[in-house]
Amino acid sequence: MGSARDRDDSLAFTNPSTSSSPIVISDALESFLSDPNSHIGSASGSFQNEGLLADTSGSCSDAELGFSRSEFRTSQLAGTVEFYQRHVFLCYKNPQVWPPRIEAAEFDRLPRLLYSAVMARRADMKKETRLTICEGHDGTETSNGDVLIFPDMIRYRRLTHFDVDTFVEEVLVKDGEWLPGTPETLKGSYVFVCSHGSRDRRCGVCGPPLINRFREEIELHGLQGKVSVSPCSHIGGHKYAGNVIIFGSNCNREVSGHWYGYVAPEDVNVLLEQHVGKGEIVDWLWRGQMGLSEEQQKESQERRLQLNGETDVGKTTTELTQPKERGMNTGVCRSQVEIGGCCQENGNSCCQNATLMENINSPDLNDEIAVKATAEKKKGSRKPLSRMNSGKGASTRKVCAMPTWFQSWEREDTYAAVAVVCAAVSVAVAYKCYKQLS
Repeated sequence: MGSARDRDDSLAFTNPSTSSSPIVISDALESFLSDPNSHIGSASGSFQNEGLLADTSGSCSDAELGFSRSEFRTSQLAGTVEFYQRHVFLCYKNPQVWPPRIEAAEFDRLPRLLYSAVMARRADMKKETRLTICEGHDGTETSNGDVLIFPDMIRYRRLTHFDVDTFVEEVLVKDGEWLPGTPETLKGSYVFVCSHGSRDRRCGVCGPPLINRFREEIELHGLQGKVSVSPCSHIGGHKYAGNVIIFGSNCNREVSGHWYGYVAPEDVNVLLEQHVGKGEIVDWLWRGQMGLSEEQQKESQERRLQLNGETDVGKTTTELTQPKERGMNTGVCRSQVEIGGCCQENGNSCCQNATLMENINSPDLNDEIAVKATAEKKKGSRKPLSRMNSGKGASTRKVCAMPTWFQSWEREDTYAAVAVVCAAVSVAVAYKCYKQLS
């Protein structure tokens, strides 16, 4: 399943004299800052697989580079994410003005200095860290200079080039807090879509429509403030465009980052409903996960597929695409909110079919473990979704039958029925008295 050359992933810079974790830079610079003639990483295919980077002549049409390109969904995805433990996003401008190597750009001082500081202290960091640029707009939730850190789920506001060295030292090396900056807690789920067109045209073609579709679905389902989506720079694996990363909390309040590849606009609703809403991995688009090695990613998917009754775990993405029961992929619970209503009894859990549009009353997507949802009438004929028992080692699945009217009867329904009966009796008595008086 994809070698380093096939993945075109970002580089891991290591220091042979130390056992400290390396720093992984998403827009791999091949150490240009220290040595412009360096070809570090060329053996991994960082240059060979970027033939579309310099192609600005328009010789390839958007159709040939987009979701209908010949290579789309022809490779296996699981295990194509290099191991790392922390992801740092610097909010800075937008994809239209990002140069191919933004960390080396002469006029983009903040990304360049942050990259240099991270590289200088990489041997002292306890966690393997990725640095990626995401879109920034002043006066918004992602202003230029804001730094988002996962899995810490924190934001530091308005980093400047004067603060870079102190920030890297205090936050990334010492795992402390940067003062005078105050860390803000991030809430909800965060979606990043590679849209770095100047780095590779496939990402430039596939990224924007995915961003638009995510925003449309988020607005349609009333998930503003609960799910955030942003374009980001190169994260590795141009050939898998559209590339998507989703960060969010699981049922144990643990933040995980899941990578998806070959994502098309029609898959957005599935990712929102199944991954963000129900915490189930969409295996036929899944590349891997933050915190797992490449081999662990493959083993993790293999276990899920076996639990789901899939015996041929060596299928390509094309064969995994369009599963017989789309949306029925088995996965551990990784989301705080169930967009579908769930029942939990005696340690077993099952989810009834419900609408994606359930609007959560709490402003924090992560504060609710389970939210009851009312199914739309037009979806009333759909079969209930099955769900794995939460927790490690769960190997059985339980499908709950739809409850009868008696089983779903609640105390409030009893009160309402009693009130109706009392009202009817009162009317009857009043009418009887009126007849007697007349």
